Amino acid sequence: MSTFDLIIIGAGPAGLTAAQYGARANLKVLVIEQLAPGGQALLIDVLENYPGNVGVGDAPPKTGFEFSQDLHKQAESFGAEFLTESVLSLTHEKDLFTLTLGNDEKRTAPAVILATGAQHRTLDVPGEAEFSGRGVSYCATCDGPFFRNKKIFVAGGGDAACDEAQYLSRLSSQVVLVHRRSRLRAQKALAERTLNNPNIEVRFNTRIREIRGPQAAIAGPQKVASVILERTGDDGKGTGETYEDAADAVFIFAGTIPQTSLVPDAKKDESGYIITDQRMASSVPGLFAAGDVRASPFRQVVVAAAEGAIAAHCAAEYLDSIRNSGYPAR
Repeated sequence: MSTFDLIIIGAGPAGLTAAQYGARANLKVLVIEQLAPGGQALLIDVLENYPGNVGVGDAPPKTGFEFSQDLHKQAESFGAEFLTESVLSLTHEKDLFTLTLGNDEKRTAPAVILATGAQHRTLDVPGEAEFSGRGVSYCATCDGPFFRNKKIFVAGGGDAACDEAQYLSRLSSQVVLVHRRSRLRAQKALAERTLNNPNIEVRFNTRIREIRGPQAAIAGPQKVASVILERTGDDGKGTGETYEDAADAVFIFAGTIPQTSLVPDAKKDESGYIITDQRMASSVPGLFAAGDVRASPFRQVVVAAAEGAIAAHCAAEYLDSIRNSGYPAR
């Protein structure tokens, strides 16, 4: 069983940045990620809204994949270790966390940063996965500018859907928000702004049943060309009556699911996100959270990276405090 100063679970922008700052603080750092380093940033085609990522000469800004690779290499260069494995359980006893891994091995550390992110809820309709990154998106701020003056569909009826529809309406006058119910679930003021926005058409009792590409065979990767819509009843269920409408993009805001199953005892908000203080410290001593798993008003790569840096810095201070209280040095 190997012991580290700091273990980071998740290697998205928050986890990778935390790894860099933790290693630079001379901590023995382990990052555990069950997939490739980068998290959801890997899905970003062009990371054009990250400060300073403007490209060189005529070259475009870095892709999410390139950006993630750079963060990974940078963290390794400072001494952070990486392990590709799943974490089955996380227990805490006497100022020490024990992680049980998918291969039945264990790792321990007095401080842990949870950077496991959140998964987007999907519509689970044909074409959604196939056109992800090619017209289907879950982030208007990230991908909206690619569809200026295009016909954009937004799926959802809550605060996120209305907020993102408002943002997209500044880029295009052809925004169509579809909601399967007869009224929006968003806060009243936000719903009214959405309904009164001349660039947004709201279609109630409607849901997306399929996302399609061009009907004719074309060379190269296909992009979204149309959606199949179904009219719904008052119960939100489909009636079977469908029709097709042209579309250039589909933005889906059906909510997100924070990945917090490892820390059932940590304090969370009503949506299940981990609540922290300004130091990214959770209600569990020694457990910090950063990125999309944390309760936050704005989820972007730049925010996740900043939170990762704060979490690592404050984790180092936490380690100093418990070691000065008698915790043995490694």
